[in-house]
Amino acid sequence: MLELPILFLDEHILAVNKPAGLPTLPDGYDKGAPCLINLLKQQYDRVWVVHRLDKETSGVIVFARSAEVHRALNIAFDSREVSKVYHAVVIGVPEWDEHTIDLPLRPDGDRRHRTVIDRQLGKPAVTRLRVIERFAQHTLIEARPETGRTHQIRAHLAAIDLPLAGDDLYGGKGATALIARTALHAYTIELEHPATHQPLHVEAPYPPDFTQALRQLRGQ
Repeated sequence: MLELPILFLDEHILAVNKPAGLPTLPDGYDKGAPCLINLLKQQYDRVWVVHRLDKETSGVIVFARSAEVHRALNIAFDSREVSKVYHAVVIGVPEWDEHTIDLPLRPDGDRRHRTVIDRQLGKPAVTRLRVIERFAQHTLIEARPETGRTHQIRAHLAAIDLPLAGDDLYGGKGATALIARTALHAYTIELEHPATHQPLHVEAPYPPDFTQALRQLRGQ
């Protein structure tokens, strides 16, 4: 059984550092393929999904351990009371240090089932960006999505010509020598604990492939 890195655990909440390549939910075409929720249920009995990460995205993901906590967390996410920070390696070097993308998104908007910018039919979507470190042809960026649209960060970055390294679907081709998957990591999540009502901050260390990509860019 795959050993999942547990970042936080009590009787109410379970937070995991999801490995890249592992889907959050069962595959619609291959019900028997490994997925995060089924692996967790084997170890922790009943677990409720609160939010998701793309299959190729690594990092912190939170689950509820009771129906009551599940409801409370759903309300917190829907009310935008949860703060999520992602770290992304993009192709390109922007001149700005901070930037906000406010572009409406529509999922499954083309033949490749991508999320697309759609100013008429799209739903509001806002992502705040900050440069962490610049390299010759890439940049490490902090992304704070204020909304939770499908592929929001990937679509927004592609829309400003800064596609994620390794993201073939949204234009980040030719970066497999750097990283063999979408270079997106869910770094932190902050929320109010639904039982204690205390602030909860959970941070997910970079996985080896993300760390190695940064070392390569730094020439280490």
